[in-house]
Amino acid sequence: MDDLYIYERELINKGIKLIGGIDEVGRGPLVGPVVASCVILPLNYKLEGLTDSKKLSEKKREKFYDILMHDAISIGIGIINEKKIDEVNIYEATKLAMLESIKKCKIKPEHVLIDAMKLDLDIPSTSIIKGDAKSLSIAAASVIAKVTRDRMLIELDKKYPMYDFKHNKGYPTKKHLEAIDKYGIIDEHRRSYAPVYEYLERVK
Repeated sequence: MDDLYIYERELINKGIKLIGGIDEVGRGPLVGPVVASCVILPLNYKLEGLTDSKKLSEKKREKFYDILMHDAISIGIGIINEKKIDEVNIYEATKLAMLESIKKCKIKPEHVLIDAMKLDLDIPSTSIIKGDAKSLSIAAASVIAKVTRDRMLIELDKKYPMYDFKHNKGYPTKKHLEAIDKYGIIDEHRRSYAPVYEYLERVK
């Protein structure tokens, strides 16, 4: 647990108390939005087992999501839809989602720890490669972003069960790609992504 608090502790020792962790989910899927979260945890916060959301089971993520929503000082969620992703590209859309997540925090962080990305901000920031496995605040943000987006895809699955979004969360699995060939695409598909773009070229 201590290993995940190195970056936060350095900032706390400098007198910084409101530290936001930022992470995103949904760069790879063919469907739906990219979602980012900014989470400000209480000072010296501990949550046993919390780590990068990709290393956690769905059940664990849901459990940690509820705990974090209760415990966090502030949580902001940024959602950039597939139309904007197609318009500006996924890299820029990810930055927009992260910026929106900071704005959505009811309390403005004094410093943000960001997973990998660099953002143009009016507050100090530290970009950390693989930050979701090195910072508790970023790990918390990864869980909030992941559960938020997964729930959106589970809802979309109810409308379009043939694509199996409940299980693939919009990623290009074999079943998802076969469904595109069989049923075509839906409004929520990202037109700029190769499998979708290639399908549209084939059916022109």
